[in-house]
Amino acid sequence: MFPAALPSTMSAPPSCSQSLYMPEIESSPAPRRQQNEVLATLITTFKAFGECLPLAVGIHKVIKERIPNIDPQQLRVALRIHTASTRYLKELSQSKFRFDLDGTPLGEVTEEQRRQAMDMLRDRFKKQAEQHKAELLAKQQQEKLRLLAEKFNTR
Repeated sequence: MFPAALPSTMSAPPSCSQSLYMPEIESSPAPRRQQNEVLATLITTFKAFGECLPLAVGIHKVIKERIPNIDPQQLRVALRIHTASTRYLKELSQSKFRFDLDGTPLGEVTEEQRRQAMDMLRDRFKKQAEQHKAELLAKQQQEKLRLLAEKFNTR
């Protein structure tokens, strides 16, 4: 529909960059680069993205007005990556207000939205802890096997 009019040489975005990569969204290396470019543009262009402020409802419409030739699919994916980031969810769970692109308060974060953000964070941290525990257990088992192999392979 709209061509992407973004610079091909985009530096890594500041601030929220640690939370940009979500492997379940990308299916190949090429789309990842484009998605990061769109998000990098949003982060460097708009204060609300750069500071990971809770975004006003319907912010995608305002972005399309300000960047008319932005690809809608890339914008959707960039917004999904940004709003699913740990930093964004932390900000959302603690904020009373939502913000426009320039960082001006525009609407409120409801108690239900704060609670939902906290639940998502809790689930994410629990899953990470379980994954870390499983990795640690696997390493311990590998070490035991290595020690057993050393014990029985010596003559």
